[in-house]
Amino acid sequence: MSKRRKPKNTAKKGGFQPKELAQSIINFLEDHPTESFSEKKIAEGLNIRSAKVKKAMSDVLLDLEVSGAINRAGRRSYASAAPMQLMEGVIDHVNAKFAYIVHTNEKEDPMVSAKDLNGALDGDKVRFVLGSKGRGGRRSAKVTEILERARTQFVGKLERSPRFAFVVPDYRKMHYDFFIAPQYINGAEHNDKVVVEIIKYPEKGDNPEAKVLRVLGPAGEHEAEIHSIIEEFGLPNQFPDHVQREAEAIPEKIPAKDIEGRMDFRDITTFTIDPADAKDFDDALSLKKIGDGKYEVGIHIADVTHYLKPDTELDKEAVKRATSVYLVDRTIPMLPEKLSNNLCSLRPNEDRLAFSAVVVLDDEANVLDCKFGRSIIHSNHRFVYDDAQDQIDSQSGEYYQELTLLNDLAKKLRAKRFQAGSINFETTEVKFKLDEKGKPLGVITKVRKDIHKMIEEFMLLANKRVAEWVHDLAPDKGGPTFVYRTHDYPNPEKVDIFSKFITKFGHELKVDEAKISESMNRLLEKIEGRPEQNILESLAIRTMAKAKYTTEPKLHFGLAFPHYSHFTSPIRRYPDVMVHRLLQHYLDKGKPADKEKYEKLCEHSSEMEKRATEAERASIKFKQVEFMKDVGDKVFEGIVSGVTEWGIFVEVIETKVEGMVRLTDLKDDFYEFDEKNYRIVGRSNKKMISLGDKVSVQVQEANVERRTIDFIFADTNE
Repeated sequence: MSKRRKPKNTAKKGGFQPKELAQSIINFLEDHPTESFSEKKIAEGLNIRSAKVKKAMSDVLLDLEVSGAINRAGRRSYASAAPMQLMEGVIDHVNAKFAYIVHTNEKEDPMVSAKDLNGALDGDKVRFVLGSKGRGGRRSAKVTEILERARTQFVGKLERSPRFAFVVPDYRKMHYDFFIAPQYINGAEHNDKVVVEIIKYPEKGDNPEAKVLRVLGPAGEHEAEIHSIIEEFGLPNQFPDHVQREAEAIPEKIPAKDIEGRMDFRDITTFTIDPADAKDFDDALSLKKIGDGKYEVGIHIADVTHYLKPDTELDKEAVKRATSVYLVDRTIPMLPEKLSNNLCSLRPNEDRLAFSAVVVLDDEANVLDCKFGRSIIHSNHRFVYDDAQDQIDSQSGEYYQELTLLNDLAKKLRAKRFQAGSINFETTEVKFKLDEKGKPLGVITKVRKDIHKMIEEFMLLANKRVAEWVHDLAPDKGGPTFVYRTHDYPNPEKVDIFSKFITKFGHELKVDEAKISESMNRLLEKIEGRPEQNILESLAIRTMAKAKYTTEPKLHFGLAFPHYSHFTSPIRRYPDVMVHRLLQHYLDKGKPADKEKYEKLCEHSSEMEKRATEAERASIKFKQVEFMKDVGDKVFEGIVSGVTEWGIFVEVIETKVEGMVRLTDLKDDFYEFDEKNYRIVGRSNKKMISLGDKVSVQVQEANVERRTIDFIFADTNE
């Protein structure tokens, strides 16, 4: 489409300009490619007030029509003659009034008003035409065709009346309630959580119509809400029968022929270290002294690909799921239990097939040698994190010497990584103590000890070395096709905003690309243990680019690794399965794999990982809200984590729960939002509440269904 000029009043000093009027009409109609306008509406659109120009418009329009520059759309209306430039994108329905269309052809996603969505819903793939620029400079758009529906089923709460019902959806980007006719209520009661399927999409502002497929239970109850989250994010509830049958048919005994050619670590000290509630053990460490100041460390990963063969029903299901999902009270696994908790679990005192990265280190943790290959191991002991840490701390226990040596090497590896520019993100995780019915009895903040960091460091080392080895097979060509985990440089604009933001807390950050890692680490070290730590760490992570899976051998900025992969968790991540297959393929001198095939799998895996993360966060938020629902009048110390024109977000320091104090609930004055300085200010009393302030709050309302918390300030003088 041609470049637009801003329409302007064509009644200028010196008289009327027919050519300029003609071009303004053409531009105006091209800016509204799907609409037709009467002569009067064109004049209004061009802001023409001059009677002389209005009188001349009929002749100008006739000339343009005769020349083919515009089309007559009706007896008294006109439309653009330019062919419509149709584009494709995906709807991001941010609120009830408008949506964005995410696509790759424009630097900025265009905005489409709700009336121009043509029945499209969030996530739908659509065809659209661009319109004119709005006041902010963003292009408008209009949906012309829906190419692919993102989803047809939704979860929500049924609100029933005698003659009909509506379902209010949980999904926050669904801005319609569903009308349910009596014959489609399917036995659901008022306030039940239900799964509905759309039978008629919205037209001209009408609500979509749907039918109830399944009743999950009364809203607010544990099982109903957890199943609502499972349904909301489209997570699989169980494995299909044919997949289960294929898994059960795999023999448990390891045949002798399957051991031939494998590295044998069964006589070397080996152990797993996992959380106390872990049901699968997908990695193990072995240690062997091989000379003066030299150590062979084996990083052993369950050999999932020995059992998970390409194109089997098991493999197809694993591809579809792409990742395990960890909700607060359950795991939705990528693989059936026969594999994840049995054959591919490196259980103690049993021979197990593994895929190993074996590194030789000196006393300073310099890597002297590294090799990869299929192996067989025999774990001597299954450690829980705390027990392994106790042996290091007390310098006693059967394996304290091996654990201490591995921990010392890991600390040196970690120091080298930070020296090279790796960023030390230490996000706070919470878990819940639940009763037998799933009710939260307490919120527990996870503490990362040396033993956690030790395991992490050796897993990072294996992931890094695998990626580097494959890339270096053909470094001038970027290596053969492989699956990498990449993390790009952060957006400079986001870094600049974050650096200005943290000054409110008395901190600073260098925005120079060459120094950002070093400066970020100084910041993270400085805020450790302070009230604002969790908020600033979360914001720092959001400032970073998103990590993703790809066949492009780009760097991992956050880890400061030129090449990085995921090799260490094939039980729960399909990209690791791909890495194992490709690594063995190249160890066998195979030719480069199909890049397009693996890139599509990478894109799918990244998308499924994002969905799993969102589901996990939703389940955590549900339990946080449920826990806060029963705290009564207890006063919590918190920190202001966000300020908006309608309220103040507060994060409770003790439990990391976030809620809002609404400005309408502040009765001592009328408070105004000072966006520039991240604060609110009382109009009369000039009292300020700013980002990072410590405050005391009480729960006013905890809404389990919406997963929201409303706070009030505990001090009435706030």
